[in-house]
Amino acid sequence: MKYQSSRNDDITAGSTAAVLQGMAPDGGLYVSKAFEDLHFDWQATLKLDTYAMAAQILGALLPDFENMEELVRKAYDGKFDSPELTPLKAVGDRYVLELFRGPTSAFKDVALSMLPQLITAARKQEGVRDEIVILTATSGDTGKAALEGFRDVEGTRIIVFYPREGVSVVQQAQMVTQEGRNVCVCAVEGNFDDAQNGVKEIFRTTDLRGSGARLSSANSINIGRLAPQVVYYFRAYADLLDAGRISRGDAVDFVVPTGNFGDILAGYIAKLIGLPVGKLVCASNENNVLTQFLETGCYDRLRPFHKTLSPSMDILVSSNLERLLFLLSDSAAVSGYMQALSEKGSYQISEALLAKIQAQFPCGCCNDLETSETIAEVWNAHQYLLDTHTAVAWRVADAYLAQANSSAPLVVLSTASPYKFPAAVLAALGEDSSQDEFALMRRLQEKTGVPIPAQLAALEQKPLRHKDAIAREDMKAYVLEKVRQTAWIE
Repeated sequence: MKYQSSRNDDITAGSTAAVLQGMAPDGGLYVSKAFEDLHFDWQATLKLDTYAMAAQILGALLPDFENMEELVRKAYDGKFDSPELTPLKAVGDRYVLELFRGPTSAFKDVALSMLPQLITAARKQEGVRDEIVILTATSGDTGKAALEGFRDVEGTRIIVFYPREGVSVVQQAQMVTQEGRNVCVCAVEGNFDDAQNGVKEIFRTTDLRGSGARLSSANSINIGRLAPQVVYYFRAYADLLDAGRISRGDAVDFVVPTGNFGDILAGYIAKLIGLPVGKLVCASNENNVLTQFLETGCYDRLRPFHKTLSPSMDILVSSNLERLLFLLSDSAAVSGYMQALSEKGSYQISEALLAKIQAQFPCGCCNDLETSETIAEVWNAHQYLLDTHTAVAWRVADAYLAQANSSAPLVVLSTASPYKFPAAVLAALGEDSSQDEFALMRRLQEKTGVPIPAQLAALEQKPLRHKDAIAREDMKAYVLEKVRQTAWIE
């Protein structure tokens, strides 16, 4: 199966090359119209354990990779606290897909444990001798998960940019204490979109030929980051089958909290290759650019940016939406949309295309007050502790269930451990949140009895290792200087 740029049919790559490059040379994202033509045996896949299921799905989506079973084993062995990787939990009238059981307590662990294995294998298969320099912008969770995934991986180095004062205290602590000889973390003045746009600009304008290095990405603009996320939709469906909640072929609805549209797009890819996915409900916080788009067909990034209790969703430019537009239209249309977004800050799709999207993606949004109310309501009713992002999805699920004429089971995708946002969660439960974040973790555990993940509890004692902070316009110069350096951390 060939991948191509979402903006140009003539720019193509095999799956190993697409993963290695991260982003197409014209600024587009690698994607394929062939997903529906895979003839994928989704029913047989549901009978497999999680590792075998992952190997089967990834082998279909990324067919050029050799020994996928071994890559999956290396990616996940001993890193997650559940053999299913992503256990499904019944909570009230719906289910929560717990995606925070990995090494950094966030949903990104599923993909970013796998991506280093894919990039290392792609480098070998493509005969690349250059060192792979991973550039990543993070709104909170991607950064730590990528750092942990690529830590001391041979032939790679990773630079993570995060918005200064745009992530939680715990998220920042996870990144700036990161160990590893090949890792670098830098704060950027501005918001996530500033950091993400800076990374994209570096990809478009930087030529490292002759330097012994080449760039790639760990953001979901890399198809190797997106493909592993397809797996947990299959895992959730299989778990519902095993529990007797559904019969094979029944539809299942999913509510997905998302800012960059990658997590929810993975569900759509699962549907394209055969999984009986019903509706994919897009849940946004107060930065509701996706809600507006899905309701009106107008994407407008020229709007106020809100710092919310769910910072990983504080995004105004949702990169993976470009892939959906391609899958439902064509590269010429997408190129025009992206040019308009760059030059004018907005674009408008046709009524016909909007109708196609709305048939698949209901939507809703939730402000901070509603987020806090939801955390308290779910805890009081079910003794289940939500993080702020999952609470956004739960609240949108409430609205969806109130108006949807559907008997399908509803699965809410989680984002992270509530202990990554202890101040916001504790305040939502009516407690004082004025102490430092690590003291608040302990108070939250005392109040709820929910254990603190060991990797988060240990952060308090870790030394600060990464102190760099730069302006957004200095990102390219920073990367070039880092590439020239032979060692980052002694």
